[in-house]
Amino acid sequence: MSPLSPPEASLIEGLDGKSMLDQAIAWAEVNSGTANLAGLDRMARLLADAFSALPGELSLVEPDPVEKIGADGKVLEVACGRHLVVRVRPEADRRVLLTGHMDTVYAADHGFQSCGWIDERTLHGPGTADMKGGLALMLAGLTAFERSGPTLGYDILINSDEETGSLSSRALIAQLAQDKFTALTYEPALPNGNFARARPGSGNFAAVVTGRSAHAGRNPEEGRNAVVAAADLAQRLAALARPGLSVNPARIEGGGPNNLVPALAIVHFNMRPHTPETMHSAQTELDEIISAVSVAHNVSIALHGGFGRPPKPISAATQRLFELVSRTASDLGHPVDWQDTGGVCDGNNIAACDVPVIDTMGALGGAIHSPDEYLLVDSLVPRAALTALTMHRLQALEALS
Repeated sequence: MSPLSPPEASLIEGLDGKSMLDQAIAWAEVNSGTANLAGLDRMARLLADAFSALPGELSLVEPDPVEKIGADGKVLEVACGRHLVVRVRPEADRRVLLTGHMDTVYAADHGFQSCGWIDERTLHGPGTADMKGGLALMLAGLTAFERSGPTLGYDILINSDEETGSLSSRALIAQLAQDKFTALTYEPALPNGNFARARPGSGNFAAVVTGRSAHAGRNPEEGRNAVVAAADLAQRLAALARPGLSVNPARIEGGGPNNLVPALAIVHFNMRPHTPETMHSAQTELDEIISAVSVAHNVSIALHGGFGRPPKPISAATQRLFELVSRTASDLGHPVDWQDTGGVCDGNNIAACDVPVIDTMGALGGAIHSPDEYLLVDSLVPRAALTALTMHRLQALEALS
């Protein structure tokens, strides 16, 4: 006997894998690297046209202002693309948040721009797994769900800057999460089909070190070498790493002619704490290190950035959500498990709003963020069915708490 009820079996009949695949290919061949504003605008319009098939109010939301530190140590404004929001049955008592992103890591001038076949089930292409295939199956799953005459409400957010930390959409994510009892995010599943479980947090920082210039031969003692101070800072940052906290000093900018004591250097680094407690202690230790290096080298250090992705621990409600989704996947004949991962995504931000989230509802694939990225095309129909049936079962659920 099938574990699906007749209404559930009817719900997922007719899911069209070819349509999803065609959509994924068409979208993947639009370059939408996070900094490619023209490509993002084209992608947003294509998505708006496709998602307008759902019975909701659709809007393109302007990005919040974003700043970064330039090579001269000054603050620069970063241009970002618009974000797509679809609101379906906003009057419903119980509502779900579904999120994805339209941007990829491949810049407009990157050599990886088109799709091709590795074999009959493996499509090679930029953003095919992360996450244009996921967007296609999300839409197909929701379209199937809508055929059941549902009462469950939901919002969809497809942002334009997830790959660079969702800085221009972070407030929008928090706003949309406010009235939701659960959330689904369409990052690609792990290559074996498993879901991501707990995730660390992530913080990106730039420390601007300002010293004092002097002639390297005539009066070096009057200078304050910003590069030396920056190197000391990078070493002390690296020494903070321990189980539960990774620290990566990624780049030092600055310096100049050999006969000049450099007055400016910038240390760019990433920190990934595994728990909220570690995040708070890492911030304290970071402040102490910056103070100590400033004193030791008689320089000033201005810190920019922060922990844009809080750690994502697993709550009891998240565990129950996983059990529902996992049981649904098994009933569809595709059992899954979940495992902790070192990556971060918008699921971190949603979980920080106390909303339980499964954040790897997308397609199966691998080698993401590389020119070898691929999509397993036979995952599109099962994952679209998982979306439709999960939404159906969430509608019947009393609560996750």
